[in-house]
Amino acid sequence: MHTQPIKMKRGLLVLWSLFYFSVANADTRNQAKQPLEFNQLRVSRKYVQGKQDSTPKNGTSPSVHRGSTSNQREQDKIVCMPGQTGVAEFDQYAGYVTVDAKAGRALFYYFVEAPQDPSNKPLVLWLNGGPGCSSFGSGAMVELGPFSVHSDNKTLYKKRHAWNRMANMLFIEIPAGVGYSYSNTTSDYYNTGDQRTTDDAYTFLITWLEKFPEYQDRDFFITGESYAGHYIPELANLILSKNRATNVTSIKLKGVAIGNADLDDNLTLRASYDYYWMHAMISGKAYKAVKDKCGFNGTYTEDCQNAMDLATQEKGNIDDYDIYAPICQDASNPSKSSDSLVFGDPCTNHYVSSYLNRPEVQRALHANTTGLGYPWMDCSQQIFDNWKDSPETMLPSIKKLISSGTRIWLYSGDMDAVCSFISTQYVLDNLGLPIEAAWRPWRVDNEVHSPLFIR
Repeated sequence: MHTQPIKMKRGLLVLWSLFYFSVANADTRNQAKQPLEFNQLRVSRKYVQGKQDSTPKNGTSPSVHRGSTSNQREQDKIVCMPGQTGVAEFDQYAGYVTVDAKAGRALFYYFVEAPQDPSNKPLVLWLNGGPGCSSFGSGAMVELGPFSVHSDNKTLYKKRHAWNRMANMLFIEIPAGVGYSYSNTTSDYYNTGDQRTTDDAYTFLITWLEKFPEYQDRDFFITGESYAGHYIPELANLILSKNRATNVTSIKLKGVAIGNADLDDNLTLRASYDYYWMHAMISGKAYKAVKDKCGFNGTYTEDCQNAMDLATQEKGNIDDYDIYAPICQDASNPSKSSDSLVFGDPCTNHYVSSYLNRPEVQRALHANTTGLGYPWMDCSQQIFDNWKDSPETMLPSIKKLISSGTRIWLYSGDMDAVCSFISTQYVLDNLGLPIEAAWRPWRVDNEVHSPLFIR
């Protein structure tokens, strides 16, 4: 198996609506994509069930975080982020919530309130996928949080289109073993998957709302991208089930939104090769071989695998998550080309990683890294390689949400070849929902705009 360096996903969001959902506008020029796309690597697992070295992490695990919720909340408040220019116009918090006291499993969170009228704005949870990628580092610090990191790896700049301008934003590093999240039980890092991640996320939310009781009656939305196409429907359905079982609305779920969602392994993979062909990234011969040899029905023969490998070789070393964007060549000497002006700095994730490994930053974030035995990383290969359960399709879960009346928004960036807008369309075709509004071009000030130049 192989991994790819973290990728940048930017560009115009092409919106495919199941039900109308609106929270805020993303900074579409600075969105990151998970580097460990589960669906493509799973094909090779049908032939080789390999494991990496399962040596436990070095060092002594940190202790479980306990104490009164009021004290914890005050302890979690961020006075000032290192490298932050000026005073933040909003309150921000970071710290831990214990989700399994016996195992010593604790999840790290970052919470940033809206600068204007936060008491009347919704609570929005953002989740990155992977599985095994950080919703804080990739989601908040690269994509849609209030701050990102300059190329000096030390100073921050404010993002114009941060989502907390419209909502109170909560980011969780999940599961344990991702980012600053940890477990005192080493085996947890080798026995995680969709089910445990969903259960831990629910436990986190219930406990976190005890710490922030003013949000218990607030409208709540779940958002995210890529493999969060698994996390979000699973968590949403669990919330609805728990609310029904207790006859109490413990979490006031109002809707979900998933960008470039990985919702069905076969449809996602098939759509990638359709996307390559439609964008002249592979030859007609390679595309035909894939179409002839692969049924994309859950069974992948050796001939199919060879055909996909050939197509992958043909498209070369490009950013599959943003096919027109430059690739970070040297984070210590970033280029300032015209491409960077359009797509953003492709090395941003490296600056963020460097920043989050600074001791003064970890102190400010109340991140307990003592004894973790590893640096902060945007994605955990260990978690990815040891993922235990993952449904092949999330469509039954999506249909269940639809039946419950939950509002759903699926949207896709049109430059992502991995979880492409084509796979989103395939999912909608499969669901067979009635069309309430016909397709239309994207207009700004009455003019059809190229996604490359939308501001």
